[in-house]
Amino acid sequence: MPRSTDWTRNETLAAFHIYLQLPFGQLHRNQPRIVQLSQWMGRTASAVAMKLVNLASLDPQIVASGRRGMGNASKLDQHIWNEFLAANDPVVTEAATSFGHYAEQNGLSPYVDVLDVLDEVPDIAEGKTTTAIVQVRVNQARFRRAILASYNATCCMSGLRVPKLLVASHIVPWSMDTQNRLNPTNGLCLSALHDRAYDQGLITVLPDFTIRVGEALRHAELDPFAQTSLAQCQGQAIRLPERFRPAPAFLEAHARRFGFL
Repeated sequence: MPRSTDWTRNETLAAFHIYLQLPFGQLHRNQPRIVQLSQWMGRTASAVAMKLVNLASLDPQIVASGRRGMGNASKLDQHIWNEFLAANDPVVTEAATSFGHYAEQNGLSPYVDVLDVLDEVPDIAEGKTTTAIVQVRVNQARFRRAILASYNATCCMSGLRVPKLLVASHIVPWSMDTQNRLNPTNGLCLSALHDRAYDQGLITVLPDFTIRVGEALRHAELDPFAQTSLAQCQGQAIRLPERFRPAPAFLEAHARRFGFL
């Protein structure tokens, strides 16, 4: 039976987990993942979709774009957003845990949301146990899903829209900042080529969201493919995400680390 009680923190966090992983245009009652979560909770799909839209009404970037949600966000919704904006990773982790508990209560893996994309994330040798390694890969997969959702599965430099050729690239690397590993504002959606160039410091994105290409990729003798795909990015603005715009402080840190600033 559908429930009529107020939303609990665990329910709201589980919904927030879904909010992080779905493009804005998919926050509707027919979206399969919304339907699934509603069944787990014993609520209607319409109620869960409305909760997601209410969460969207508090998203600073959605608000700044002029779009509005239902306008019925609760104090709990606002409290969770405030926590998230103050410290992303703990809230992302708690939201994923809440989602995982509902999955387990319904006989599924707590990682059911990313089982289909685990093979699309790189291996990171961290942790001494299998459990730790699995959790790292799950976190990477969830970060990937959030970044691709924010950028509508489009490389922000090239416009490539083939998901299997896209990478959720950390601006400040996973190994260098343990507090922002899951923070979607610490990510860029890049093609595999542009991700490699970015990771190697051959290109960067300045805090004003414009691309700078290093000297190594701007020589006249560069082959035509490199000229077209990389060198010509110089000075162009990236395609900004629908949500979770990259934080200028992270972009500045990358640019400074590789001598662009």
